[in-house]
Amino acid sequence: MTSEQYANCKVIDALINRKQSFAIYRAPGERNPHFLTQTQGAVRLIYNIEELNGQHGFVIAPFQVSAHYPIVLIQPECIELSKPHSSKVAKPTDKNEKPSPSEYQQQLEEYAHSFDLFIKVLHEDVFDKLVLSRSLTIDRTPAFSPAGAFYRASQRYINSYVYLCYTPQTGVWLGSSPEILLSGEKGEWSTTALAGTQSLQQGELPINWDEKNKEEQKLVSAYIRKQLLSLNIRPGEKGPYAIRAGELAHLKTDFHFSLPDHNKLGDMLSLLHPTPAVCGLPKEEAYCFILENEGYERRYYSGFIGWLSPEGKTDLYVNLRCMNINDATLTLYAGGGLLPSSELNDEWNETENKLQTMLAITNN
Repeated sequence: MTSEQYANCKVIDALINRKQSFAIYRAPGERNPHFLTQTQGAVRLIYNIEELNGQHGFVIAPFQVSAHYPIVLIQPECIELSKPHSSKVAKPTDKNEKPSPSEYQQQLEEYAHSFDLFIKVLHEDVFDKLVLSRSLTIDRTPAFSPAGAFYRASQRYINSYVYLCYTPQTGVWLGSSPEILLSGEKGEWSTTALAGTQSLQQGELPINWDEKNKEEQKLVSAYIRKQLLSLNIRPGEKGPYAIRAGELAHLKTDFHFSLPDHNKLGDMLSLLHPTPAVCGLPKEEAYCFILENEGYERRYYSGFIGWLSPEGKTDLYVNLRCMNINDATLTLYAGGGLLPSSELNDEWNETENKLQTMLAITNN
């Protein structure tokens, strides 16, 4: 790590210790991260997505909005673009903490129990798709620096949206997401369908995709298309095509469209969130089933995060490949879409691979 980045880490980690709300983020393709902080007053708490209409600031929203997990809006007095990075950043290691054999077996058994519940209703044709996720909690080493992990993620995941955010209401979250929820400025906007996952093949994007992955992508794309058409929006489309996110590949379709009223972004977000990529279909029924049967609280995982600016540039991403940083532990999250054809071992291995995105940056 460069001396400048080391100094930045000291400042950012100190903000967490004194409980000052901030976010630092770097969008795909950008060289330098953006930093913002709110020193005056409390962050704004929002309990209805539509209340984001006309709002401006950095948003972190949960999978399910509730009294315990509200939408939080940081309205900063200070916004900066960090100075260019040196190319001499230390490459992170891949020596990650692994659970003991007994812990691993317990995690697998718990996941298998949930998988059985989910696959049963899929076989009964109650749902077209369900998303099953899980969390993994590991010990935090004394030397772990949240800001240091952000810089490692920024270097490692150049094609993803990388962020580190703290508010007293949410705690510390860090993530590297490949999935746009809503992005644009003025009249030109975009969203994506990101569904279908497999490992890279000798470091390269795979050419062939099986029917399960193609069907999953088709379902998510059809949903987004339907939601936009409900507003008489007929988007332009590109895809599906394969993209890289860390050491994984996904199928992606881009949707481009115009918005006549950019002051109603909250209405659009309510229409899109949660997408079938993190929930399922039919959406409302799948959402309720997940809340009742997944077996744990997702909190801000699979919500959305990013900069909201009706008059400027908005970049909001689905909060995937993320972790919640606590004083003594790190809790990592991952999930995958299930169809009636899904197999337990395949889906478990997919979550294991997705967890590696955050595990790979937990070492100093």
